[in-house]
Amino acid sequence: MRLERRGARRSLLRCALDHLGLWLGLAMLGIGCLLWTLVAVLCERLPGEARRRLGQRGAMYGFRLYLFLLQCLGIARFELSALDALAKGPAMILAPNHPGMLDALMIISRLPRVVCVTKASLVDSVFMGAGARLAGYIRNDWFLGTSALAIEALRRGEHVLIFPEGTRTERFPINAVRGSIGITAQRSALPIQTLIIEGDCAFLAKGWGWLKRPDLPMHFSIRLGERIEPPHDARALPALLEASFARQLAGTQHSALHRFLVQEDA
Repeated sequence: MRLERRGARRSLLRCALDHLGLWLGLAMLGIGCLLWTLVAVLCERLPGEARRRLGQRGAMYGFRLYLFLLQCLGIARFELSALDALAKGPAMILAPNHPGMLDALMIISRLPRVVCVTKASLVDSVFMGAGARLAGYIRNDWFLGTSALAIEALRRGEHVLIFPEGTRTERFPINAVRGSIGITAQRSALPIQTLIIEGDCAFLAKGWGWLKRPDLPMHFSIRLGERIEPPHDARALPALLEASFARQLAGTQHSALHRFLVQEDA
């Protein structure tokens, strides 16, 4: 009985420590974003190129520090070194799948010159908007205007990060791909580099409750996927991308994300 009670106490203590570490990590992200917002507001009057470089470098190092702290707290492990091959490479469109809310942070943390096409609500927000605008991030609700700004960034030599699904995955392996990425690829005449994000946990996937504790430590990885040449017909690209992701995620039918989405649908 004593051994059982001792084991139960240790289990409760481990659970409490995991919860504490998890929410401490999220709190650090919130505090970091608020501090960077103050810096971004003060730097809004810098010349355009200097402003974007500062914003992009700041986002890279800030998110890299955050992921490092998550590893130190024993919350997560990250395998992101495959992205380093893109850091000094030519500008291209980066198109990842989108299983969870940490996806953009992981990618941005490894790339010094990247512009993210992001939700308009984020660009407009008090919490993260100033930092997003400082880095030259592009709101996703202008359609042709969004594509035009993305093409400008590509011509400056910056990678453009576009989540083709537009939101986190709700249908395995990916949601329907939006058409705007096809217009950007066709008009820029630059390739699309797909990125495959995988993890052993569906943490912060679509439908994941903020109070739900994952098994720790979580493990996430990103690998370079297929590279797709710019299409002659922009309308054909969504189907090409969906088929590409289906091939590349074919071996993950029993992944944590797949299991979670099946449970959500049940």
